[in-house]
Amino acid sequence: MKIVMILVPLMLILVALGILLFSWAVKNGQYDDLDGPAHRILYDDDKDMIPEDARTEGPENTGKTADNSDPDDDSTPPTAQG
Repeated sequence: MKIVMILVPLMLILVALGILLFSWAVKNGQYDDLDGPAHRILYDDDKDMIPEDARTEGPENTGKTADNSDPDDDSTPPTAQG
């Protein structure tokens, strides 16, 4: 019976401590965005680190257009003679 007199107050103190820690975590925003970091890593912008020969996208990511000309070239494209 003496052990119950020790364990009941100890249990109440532990429950109160748990409630205080939980309320502190809620006030500090620990539970605000649970899904954001998990989805953010999927949309990481690391295209610069992928070698050009390993990229699966089309020619728009290689800095060249479909006809392999320089996109910064100011010359006019050839016209069809007809």
